[in-house]
Amino acid sequence: MTNKDLALFEELFKNSPEIKYPKQGEVISGSIIKIEKKNILVNVNNQFTGLVVSKEVGNTIDLSELQAGQNIDIMVLGDSVDRGLLILSLKRANQIKNLTNLSKFNESSEIITVRPTEANKWGLLVDIDGLKWFIPVSQLTPIHYPRVEGADPEKILEHLNSLVGVPFKVRVINVDEGGKKIIFSEKAAIEEDRSKALTTLKEGDIVEWVVSGILSYGLFVTFEGLEWLVHVSEIDWGHVTDPSKFAKVWMKVKVKVIGLDSEKISLSIKRLKENPWDVLAKKYKLGDSIVAPISRISKFGAFMNLEWDIQGLIHLSEISHGVVKDIREHVKVGEEVTAKIINFEPTKKRIGLSLKALQEAPKAPAKKAKAQDSGEEEKIDAEVAETKKPKKAAPKKEEKIEETK
Repeated sequence: MTNKDLALFEELFKNSPEIKYPKQGEVISGSIIKIEKKNILVNVNNQFTGLVVSKEVGNTIDLSELQAGQNIDIMVLGDSVDRGLLILSLKRANQIKNLTNLSKFNESSEIITVRPTEANKWGLLVDIDGLKWFIPVSQLTPIHYPRVEGADPEKILEHLNSLVGVPFKVRVINVDEGGKKIIFSEKAAIEEDRSKALTTLKEGDIVEWVVSGILSYGLFVTFEGLEWLVHVSEIDWGHVTDPSKFAKVWMKVKVKVIGLDSEKISLSIKRLKENPWDVLAKKYKLGDSIVAPISRISKFGAFMNLEWDIQGLIHLSEISHGVVKDIREHVKVGEEVTAKIINFEPTKKRIGLSLKALQEAPKAPAKKAKAQDSGEEEKIDAEVAETKKPKKAAPKKEEKIEETK
């Protein structure tokens, strides 16, 4: 090497940037050199080459959206002497960034979107780049809350598992020191919508609600963050034994607001249809005959399934003129019969029917005619008695001669 070359080398070395060797745990910036098999090669300050292996990429990064030359923040985990590479983590750098952001979101009440990755009986777990945070069951909105008959824990967990992977709009409602416990709330994210819905709803409104749960006593429906119950008595005008026959979860149904007192809402589905009792009253009146099948038989009578699923009762005493020991000897379930309306009170939802009213009553047995004249009756009785009276015996001849002496 000539003196000239040596001088040039000294000058270049003097003017070159200082080589700073990254420290373990430090978050630094680098540019992507290449992405291969889910691993990322990174240029660090044009002085080092680093490697982000696939397990250190994290679950919030879509590799298809990354490209060569793009700057990324990474954490230094160490180095590989054999390969001459820095070992880097994109996931852990993002963890720090996420913790900082979530703390800001807690203060600002900003709404963010997360996707649950697991479920347990207490709620949903959200894994963000290896940190697991929580949406408690109590913080789910009505549309996602597990409405389960009898609070069966297995069915609750089954419902929560069905929500894994579903996007949730949430707010951060708690961040502890170090970010070890962060609580998300879906309910808090819709609080404004809920308040607005309460102020806009009024009695008489017909609104499309979404069925959020079905139990034996009614349908839970939700609208703009509000959830209320359509009681089983307000689902249909007929007798409802199984609400699931009228709707399914997630199904949209039109519901009428029939009462509104502060936050207490009364809802009805059946009142969107005409009252079948009113319809029946327009068609029939007391004394009319009606034809319908027998729907069921009880110990006190038989029920006829009238129009619009109204049940009319034929009381035991109205089955036949004779003594009825077994109703099934006179009518059978499914048999179509004709009965007379003997009691009709539509406002009380009561209709009484009779079979025997359409049957001819049996004739009473003939009675023995009485004597018209009671004196004549006594005379006849006296004559009869006289004929039955024994006659006095005549005296013997010897006795008669003896008496004359």
